[in-house]
Amino acid sequence: MLHKLALILCLAATPVAATGLKITVAGEANGVIEIDLLEDVAPNHVARITTLAKAGAYNNIAFHRVIEGFMAQTGDVQYGKMDGSIAQAGYGGSDLRDLKQEFSTIKFERGIMGMARGQSVNSANSQFFLMLTDYPSLNNKYTVVGRITKGLDVLDMIKLGKGGNGAMIGAPDVLVTAEVIEDVDKVVEDTK
Repeated sequence: MLHKLALILCLAATPVAATGLKITVAGEANGVIEIDLLEDVAPNHVARITTLAKAGAYNNIAFHRVIEGFMAQTGDVQYGKMDGSIAQAGYGGSDLRDLKQEFSTIKFERGIMGMARGQSVNSANSQFFLMLTDYPSLNNKYTVVGRITKGLDVLDMIKLGKGGNGAMIGAPDVLVTAEVIEDVDKVVEDTK
């Protein structure tokens, strides 16, 4: 009995492993951001992100919308590729069907990864955003898919867009590669 209790306590102290996303950023920001994907919170959205990342769809994609004091958006696999015109970046998605929302009680705080969408709450497809600061008005209106565990300093250096919509003037920073990583420790950097 004592042996079983010791085993349970040992397992409880072990870091929880999960699926994550490792993105390499280049431009004004250069470095790696690691994200713990919350498959228990938004399983369909996480499945979509991992499917697109494993297929290489997120490689060489612009951070097309970055708003100071708000968020950095990327993931337009249709119009955001840096090997062509990115004039329409932000209006595209993948060839896969749009996703139904998976809202949760997790707050949109600094370091949270959320899925971008159109007017319909059920229109998320491939685009996502990384929160630069807490933004409570997004709570229960967008799907939370992950949390940055490493690389908040890289996030803070991503080139800012201009104006209220965060549109890019000149060359944007780029999501160079997105790699699915298994067994991510759920230890989060201090977000304040």
